[in-house]
Amino acid sequence: MARCLVTGATGYIGGRLVPELLAAGHEVRCMARSPDRLRDLPWADRVQVAVADATDPERSRAALDGVEVAYYLVHTMGATGRFAERDRLAARTFAEAAARAGVRRIVYLGGLVPDERLSPHLRSRAEVGEIFLRGDVPAVVLRAAMIIGSGSASFEMLRYLTERLPVMTTPRWVRSRTQPIAVRDVLRYLTAWAGVPGTVNRAFDIGGPDVLTYAGMMHGYASVAGLPRRVIIPVPLLSPRLSSLWVGLVTPVPPGIARPLVESLRNEAVCREHDIARYVPDPPDGLIGFRQAVALALTKIKGADVATRWSSASVPGAPSEPLPTDPAWAGGSLYVDERSREVAAAPQTLWQVIEGIGGNNGWYSFPVAWQARGLLDRLVGGVGLRRGRRDAARLRVGDSIDFWRVEEVLPGRLLRLRAEMRLPGLAWLELGVTRSGDRTVYTQRAIFHPRGLLGHLYWWAISPFHGLIFGRMPVNVAAAAARNESRPSG
Repeated sequence: MARCLVTGATGYIGGRLVPELLAAGHEVRCMARSPDRLRDLPWADRVQVAVADATDPERSRAALDGVEVAYYLVHTMGATGRFAERDRLAARTFAEAAARAGVRRIVYLGGLVPDERLSPHLRSRAEVGEIFLRGDVPAVVLRAAMIIGSGSASFEMLRYLTERLPVMTTPRWVRSRTQPIAVRDVLRYLTAWAGVPGTVNRAFDIGGPDVLTYAGMMHGYASVAGLPRRVIIPVPLLSPRLSSLWVGLVTPVPPGIARPLVESLRNEAVCREHDIARYVPDPPDGLIGFRQAVALALTKIKGADVATRWSSASVPGAPSEPLPTDPAWAGGSLYVDERSREVAAAPQTLWQVIEGIGGNNGWYSFPVAWQARGLLDRLVGGVGLRRGRRDAARLRVGDSIDFWRVEEVLPGRLLRLRAEMRLPGLAWLELGVTRSGDRTVYTQRAIFHPRGLLGHLYWWAISPFHGLIFGRMPVNVAAAAARNESRPSG
């Protein structure tokens, strides 16, 4: 068994790979910039955690000490600006640190590289793979097209487009051929390379047994989901940018993430070899086909058993600073809106309401106003409200809730959310449970740190709406807790 290091363990693939490696008997260390986001994961007490960024050579070297197989699962999907330069720097730094630490293999999951002109993100991922292959540590680069699994960004895009648009006019990329692969097969390949003997230094194309157009996948999804056949009318007018805005309005995937997905769909993405079978043989029943992969994903979604989602990863460009403390922010500006209300319910009943906030349960205050704010956020390229929740009743640090990210959970006491909407500043929302004698009290605190004059103007402009929205929340949360308290148990 091998000692493995996993980067990107809070992301969609990384968060699923770790338990697979543990189940296979490997020792796992997770490298993360924000270790608190690993704290509440079900396997957290079975792994080591190293705090490091892939661009930091010394910390990366320390994280890789004693590691045999290193999984590199980070990339700047959805980022704008100089993302390729950042990807290049991180890959080179990590490769050099791995060589210094004596790592025997790097495993990288990239994208399937077509012969045609590559999109900027596919080009960057191909370049990262080449950096590892040219490095001093033998590398295995797995190149996949669309990954089909509950919670993946690609699958969510396909799912919502198909379910919400029975008749659609679509860009030319719906006719491009691709070879999707089930997330279970991706994880099987990744896990297997921790135990493959010998020195291998090459890239492998990985894909499922089916080659389909995007239109074919929409028809296939509709069939598996029991929907009427979709009417798809291709048009040549939508650019990747316009397509991503359209996808952002129809699906939960924001335009910043939809655009690289759409750009990659312009190219044909079909495997040109299946050499990986020499090292990792196909299962006796063969690789999972597209329709079976869709059925498996829908079963997970319907059973609320989605282990990770695309939104598990941090949204590029979203603020990541922790809640400021008074000493560190002395002299700075913080706007605070604090409210509290006595609740006719036990503390645990109130906590259940707090922990279930957002998603389908809503925000207990003027749903139309929240929807309008979510729509405005999506129109300016933000995530909006459509991310929903990973779990309808339970939260853990790092979870997304609509346009918030869970920064802290103290069960029965405190939920702190950090805003990931587009704002001229940083914002947090704290919901808590306290006791005053034998009384249960709901506490609520909205905090805003403005950036520049625009930030100050923003706060004062929306203060009247805060009075309505945040003013109603304590009343409605208290009422919901009281109703739950009065319901008979069992």
